[in-house]
Amino acid sequence: MKRKGIILAGGTGSRLHPSTISVSKQLMPVFDKPMIYYPLTVLMEAGLDDILVITTPEDQAAFQKLLKDGRQWGLNIDYAVQPSPDGLAQALVIAKDWLDGAPSALILGDNLFFGQSFSVAVRAAALKSEGATVFGYRVRNPERYGVLGFDSTGKVTSITEKPKKPASDFAVTGLYFYDANASDYAAQVTPSARGEFEITDLNKIYLDKGLLDVELLSDTTTWLDTGTHRSLLRAAQFVSVIEERQGRRICCPEIVAFDQGRIDAAQLRALAEPLRKSGYGQYLLKVVESQPRV
Repeated sequence: MKRKGIILAGGTGSRLHPSTISVSKQLMPVFDKPMIYYPLTVLMEAGLDDILVITTPEDQAAFQKLLKDGRQWGLNIDYAVQPSPDGLAQALVIAKDWLDGAPSALILGDNLFFGQSFSVAVRAAALKSEGATVFGYRVRNPERYGVLGFDSTGKVTSITEKPKKPASDFAVTGLYFYDANASDYAAQVTPSARGEFEITDLNKIYLDKGLLDVELLSDTTTWLDTGTHRSLLRAAQFVSVIEERQGRRICCPEIVAFDQGRIDAAQLRALAEPLRKSGYGQYLLKVVESQPRV
């Protein structure tokens, strides 16, 4: 059964208050596009067509206005509600009926990934049929994340959520690939001391069963979470610099869809026309006009 994707875009965004009192943080811009475009294009790069966006009840209509049903990008986008921010593992429980026995990829709506080697690793993880795959990334402040522990041979032996004394400086990123058992395993997770269904506890189930693959991302990959004002600013600056240097826009669902053959040049032009007064729309038109005439 083909893998499906889940974007968790719930939560209150309290670390970004007052900016997020009236709008979901995943709808805020990261430089030139809505934050949710970044995780969405990761799932597209992994080859996934069916995507579930999990939101708060009050924000769902705004996401639907932005993303619609996904057909404009060659996708099928559905929506579900997380009534309260009770933890990341809850997303797999919410998605159980929608998954209908399919393997999944869960990505957090405020995470940004960029790098050619990362794209290769994501596509490889999407092809696995058993177990789970998570990605480790070296960080300066591992105590903020789920942290990987290793034995003397480099084998992963532990995952600890927000440890006071981190076993390493490798954090687990906000992208997780799971087999068809994930929803059932997630239902076995009990609330942590802070009252949440932790994704780390779900990953521990796979680790204890010997079914957890950990891919350590190289220094050529960038991973940013945009949950604070400072990290949001840094993410915007990163995107601005990359796009200026390379002369192209990154993480645009229209371009990914076009490059993958999900839409043709005429469809890309139709998506670009309503946006032509913006630099984003002008870029899409530039891509269309650069295509050879047939």
